[in-house]
Amino acid sequence: MIIEQPAKWLRWLYPRATWRMDKNEKAVYLTFDDGPIPESTPFILKTLAEYGAHATFFMVGENVSKHPELFRQIVEAGHQVGNHTYNHWGGFKHSTKAYSANTEKANRLINAHLFRPPHGWMLWEQYFWLGRKYRIVMWDLVTRDYSKWLTAEDVLKNVKRYTRNGSIITFHDSLKSIDKLRYALPEALKWLKEQGYEFKTFE
Repeated sequence: MIIEQPAKWLRWLYPRATWRMDKNEKAVYLTFDDGPIPESTPFILKTLAEYGAHATFFMVGENVSKHPELFRQIVEAGHQVGNHTYNHWGGFKHSTKAYSANTEKANRLINAHLFRPPHGWMLWEQYFWLGRKYRIVMWDLVTRDYSKWLTAEDVLKNVKRYTRNGSIITFHDSLKSIDKLRYALPEALKWLKEQGYEFKTFE
């Protein structure tokens, strides 16, 4: 559960980051990390459109550079965009100067005011520095669609078990996730609508 729905102590590590939206509002905030890539982004966009849902895509700058047409499709479909560094860097492996430069390199392509650190971790100095420019968005529920130990049914169960008012739900726009998402994403969107949740983006 510490992964799927992070405990309070973990949220306290980055107290000014956004972990959950209004708990009194019957709404969820869908997010997709790591894209865009041709193997998964078109399916995600098609599925979101079928359910009338908008989401926020935290994109890797290198992928945007390789697939600018997919980036345009995301924006033209009315989805929100966020920065996920240029090379999907984990903050602990790099200096604050290098990490910030990598993020800015990505933002010259993405032009976002939202940022999510890959793997959900970064040095506190990096968090402080990037927080001066970006709204740092974490998650209230990570579906673990990337895990080789989980099935598509398990991913759906995580959505049903941990979703609550104001949840920021994290899926992945990636090769590791797409086989599970072909089942889990439409079923999750269907269930969320049946429960009365509205799909929202951050602004």
